[in-house]
Amino acid sequence: MKTLYFECKMGAAGDMLMAALYEICDQKELFLQTMNQAFSEYGIQISAEESKKCGISGTHMHVMINGEEEGVHVHEHVHTHTHDHTEAEHVHTNEHEAAEHHHDESSHAHTHHSYQSVLAQIEHLQLPAQVKADAAAIYRLIGEAESAVHNTTLEQIHFHEVGTLDALADVCGCALLMYLITPEKVFASPLHVGSGFVKCAHGILPVPAPATAELLKGIPFYTGSIKGELLTPTGAAILRHYVEGFEEMPVMTLEHIGCGMGQKDFETANCVRTFLGDVQANGYDDKILSISCNLDDMTGEDISFAAETLLNAGALDVYTIPIQMKKGRPGIILTCLCALSEKENFTNLFFQHTTTRGIRYAVYERVKLVSTFETKETPYGKIRIKKSSGYHVDHEKPEFEDLKAIAFKQGCSLKDVRNLLD
Repeated sequence: MKTLYFECKMGAAGDMLMAALYEICDQKELFLQTMNQAFSEYGIQISAEESKKCGISGTHMHVMINGEEEGVHVHEHVHTHTHDHTEAEHVHTNEHEAAEHHHDESSHAHTHHSYQSVLAQIEHLQLPAQVKADAAAIYRLIGEAESAVHNTTLEQIHFHEVGTLDALADVCGCALLMYLITPEKVFASPLHVGSGFVKCAHGILPVPAPATAELLKGIPFYTGSIKGELLTPTGAAILRHYVEGFEEMPVMTLEHIGCGMGQKDFETANCVRTFLGDVQANGYDDKILSISCNLDDMTGEDISFAAETLLNAGALDVYTIPIQMKKGRPGIILTCLCALSEKENFTNLFFQHTTTRGIRYAVYERVKLVSTFETKETPYGKIRIKKSSGYHVDHEKPEFEDLKAIAFKQGCSLKDVRNLLD
């Protein structure tokens, strides 16, 4: 299975992700030609140049707007126009430690675009429909994060024109490269966000910046010892949109490695790496965390609520086992299966929603068959079929929820619906 893995040990920014993906794309000329044609009316020119960090060669993507490079002379401003007209917050979405590059803000025309007008810009671009849909979804994540930070709505979010254009080029560039590379699975490491504070045009903010922190909800990240902003909102939004799991790299047969360079120099190589390869043909091997506790003083309703809460939080599975505890008391073992990176999140949920005073951890190695879906048309509607293969076996099974929905609607049995597939 064609799998893409992002290694984000030095965080991520939009231009770094684009450069890393560019290196593993086998249609580089098509990518540059398509992007430069699509953005020509905005005075944007995109090019790739070799860059070295700590002796490692990689690529830096130049996004030039009317001859000026992103992150050096232009920054993104997000303005939230509320009833009391609060001041705008300066947000970096394209370069690590963007505040180091001082510039005269008065030299830029302060034209602003609403969230809806940005979506219109995306739709206007001469890019594949899937690329535009992905770019719009990423921008929605950014807009929702900003609106949450400023306690406002998407409709009240306005973006500074220059900052919007370079961020938009990064977002659309990553979306186009993902479209050209077409990975079947996408994973990433936990995200390094940096530490300390970042100086912005309207004050000093802690790292991660507020919008970035919003985008990190449910994603494992860490601060580390490097001072400065390593993960930008644009980088966080792109990863959040595409990545299905933030965990250790799966076992794969490696085909290509990409290295996208940031502008600033650190003692550690300032880069994002991408790994493209195939996971084992027989299946997908990984590790899973089991969290469990013994309960003897909760009602069935309370245990059911706790189990449902764990499932709604993203647990892979939750189950109970009846046991007999000391002094002959009947009890229940409540067990939750989750990704290793979700340990802290589910630990908190166990203590919040059960009466236990202690929980147990166990890490299991597991292997999964490779699963794909196809949809079959029937006289009563569509039914998804889940196909699983590997280790010399092939299974397929219709999705129960689809069968149930048709059975209820048509007033027939599940067997009758299954017979439609024969």
